[in-house]
Amino acid sequence: MTLINGNYLELQGSYLFSEVAKRRTKFAQENPNAEIISLGIGDVTRGLPEAVIKAMHSAVDEMAVPGSFRGYGPEQGYDFLINAIIENDYKARGIDIQANEVFLSDGSKCDVGNIQEIFSNDTIVAVQDPVYPVYVDTNVMAGRSGKFNKETNRYDNIVYLECTADNNFKPSLPDRKADLIYLCYPNNPTGMTLSKDELKKWVDYAKANNAIILYDSAYEAFIQEEDVPHSIYEIEGAKEVAIEFRSFSKTAGFTGIRCAYTVVPRELKGFTPDGQQVLLNDLWNRRHTTKFNGVSYVTQRGAAAIYSPEGKEQIKALVDYYMTNAKIIREGLASIGLEVYGGVNAPYIWLKTPNGLDSWAFFDKLLSEANIVGTPGVGFGQSGQGYFRLTAFGSRENTEKAVERIRGLSL
Repeated sequence: MTLINGNYLELQGSYLFSEVAKRRTKFAQENPNAEIISLGIGDVTRGLPEAVIKAMHSAVDEMAVPGSFRGYGPEQGYDFLINAIIENDYKARGIDIQANEVFLSDGSKCDVGNIQEIFSNDTIVAVQDPVYPVYVDTNVMAGRSGKFNKETNRYDNIVYLECTADNNFKPSLPDRKADLIYLCYPNNPTGMTLSKDELKKWVDYAKANNAIILYDSAYEAFIQEEDVPHSIYEIEGAKEVAIEFRSFSKTAGFTGIRCAYTVVPRELKGFTPDGQQVLLNDLWNRRHTTKFNGVSYVTQRGAAAIYSPEGKEQIKALVDYYMTNAKIIREGLASIGLEVYGGVNAPYIWLKTPNGLDSWAFFDKLLSEANIVGTPGVGFGQSGQGYFRLTAFGSRENTEKAVERIRGLSL
């Protein structure tokens, strides 16, 4: 008899965005003439930057010639991209990162889900609530979550850091032991950020409590304000306590190309049960080289092109386009009296559902009455109940049309 991993049975329902897609498909089948606008899943809609396309075309041509063909590459990534990342994303901000601390991958979702494998199953996990579902679900799969409590709609063994309007969606430090702390800034789903002083409190907490921060900064390119850190390593001492995740998906439109990277500093250490220190960089390198064969050469050439002068200019234009969409949504919803957050340093708008509607009820109302798809806040956690996320990644035309439709609703 072959036994299954019983932890999977503790997962609740289907993955959030799969459920959103399922409901959209059902509505479209029942209403074939409906013009549905999707502001739900955070997928980009603009084309790849021209610099990226040119670089990838050139790389494809290289692959056609035996003398320049490349087969298996280094699992961690090619030097030309790693060096570009270090020079532009870190050195330019006064941060010292070494080449052997950067690991290229096919997406931040994979990395934030897989990183937990190098930690003990006894590790106590803390997550923001609301939160990107992958953080919780992968720890459920690993057996760290305990049972799901249907009264609280939370897992017994996970520490939830509530992010509500009362604390401006910025969580307090854990009130009980936490070993692994997931932080996402700019935040998905709320669109909120931390200042350097606020982030320093988390670094100080981690240092004082031998905790590790898993810092997801996939949306850092959308930061507009000065006092918002782009990297946790801007905070003194963070390299001793934090792993950082970055992505090209939203920055450069790579959702269909797939390329991201994770930084695991050599200063960062974990412990064996008898108290011996172990470099987490070594563990992640072992896991990475065992289970991953590397990002394709063509993809990495495309990613490297975003750091060229032309690429930087084109990336800025993409970010500006989406952030203008965010402003249109934020100001449009606020103008009809809705309570809105985010959309200033992130491409997400987090809104309070009107008239006490729960998140899924508002989803159904928007879909049936305005033919707009968004994401129910409760899908990100219990603290998201009564909230709703809209994305700025649509086209300008659809963004403006969606706002007008919402304005026309009876709310």
